[in-house]
Amino acid sequence: MTTSTITSLAPLLARLFDEADAASGATLAAVADLSEADRTRMLRSRSAYRELYGRLKHAPLAVSPETGRLLYMLARSSGAKAIVEFGASFGISTLHLAAALRDNGGGHLITSEFEPSKAARARDNLTAGGVIDLVEIREGDALTTLKSDLPDTIDLLLLDGAKALYPEILDLLEERLRPGAIIVADNADDSPDYLARVRKPGSGYMSTAFAEDVELSVRID
Repeated sequence: MTTSTITSLAPLLARLFDEADAASGATLAAVADLSEADRTRMLRSRSAYRELYGRLKHAPLAVSPETGRLLYMLARSSGAKAIVEFGASFGISTLHLAAALRDNGGGHLITSEFEPSKAARARDNLTAGGVIDLVEIREGDALTTLKSDLPDTIDLLLLDGAKALYPEILDLLEERLRPGAIIVADNADDSPDYLARVRKPGSGYMSTAFAEDVELSVRID
């Protein structure tokens, strides 16, 4: 029995999660002068989020190890071949998704990142993990980069960029989500409009909160 890709990536992922933990102090310091109310406002604003993420351009903003494992399990068990990710940051979530594609026999992952330095870090990490051949990194505003040249059908969508844009990213991709497609939205509590949409009866989705900060949805029609 061959070693799974996610198992072979374990040392790299452990290092990256350790680095993310070590950076938490600097991340907090970058927004220390903002009140909790201001942070929430900026997260949920379609314009002010740029200032907030500009402050955090050196922060990993990584998914949790548990969410990373969830992403791998969902992509692997669903046999995903076409995945889109909004918000790569340093590529930790991307590594989990690409590992699932490799273990599924191949596929294509399109990920977006508007901060150039983060896109470069993600590329380096994906190269180190030996999965860069499965990943296309689109640098720039996702409302533009994810507007065209997409697969006809998408099996899994990860939303983990600017929370205010979750509804608009879904608008761009919705018609390509196959029945049964999985949507994972990290920190979805900071996107109340998105939550209202996917939880609304008759929306075309079945959706539920999963763990403390993830919304897990399935396209049902």
